[in-house]
Amino acid sequence: MQIREATAEDWPQIYPFWSEIVEAGETYAYPLGATSDEAREMWMYDHVVVAVEGDGPDEKILGSAKMGPNRPGRGSHIGTASFMVSSDARGKGVGRALGDYCVQWHKDNGFHGIQFNAVVETNTTAVRLWKSLGFQIIGTVPDAFDSRSHGRVGLHVMYLPLT
Repeated sequence: MQIREATAEDWPQIYPFWSEIVEAGETYAYPLGATSDEAREMWMYDHVVVAVEGDGPDEKILGSAKMGPNRPGRGSHIGTASFMVSSDARGKGVGRALGDYCVQWHKDNGFHGIQFNAVVETNTTAVRLWKSLGFQIIGTVPDAFDSRSHGRVGLHVMYLPLT
């Protein structure tokens, strides 16, 4: 597996798992029913990477992450990121590889810390992964996410200091 910067040509492979994850209604609050063009506008900005296996015409995108400043201006020293892994690549270390890349990218770019604004508390796989990378839950907004299968659940704010 390799991680590289995403290109516009990658979107046709990203959108199917982006859409599947959003439509599942368990981990992201993006609008349901987003077209490919609408979804691309929401995902393909700041620093976007893909985790791939193979190369050339046989290259398969396993997951994607986007990262950048959490807030503009005087809040831009704190980074943030979002991650999506295709369903057929889960459990194969793709999320960890993207998470490791994200932490290093933020360090390399002089960020003071990384804040995840909305980690769904029932997404225990993600919570466990972020904790293993050193993130801490610094607060939970109760009932802030309407999970398709669990109803209203909390959103964790997670933070990793980088200095």
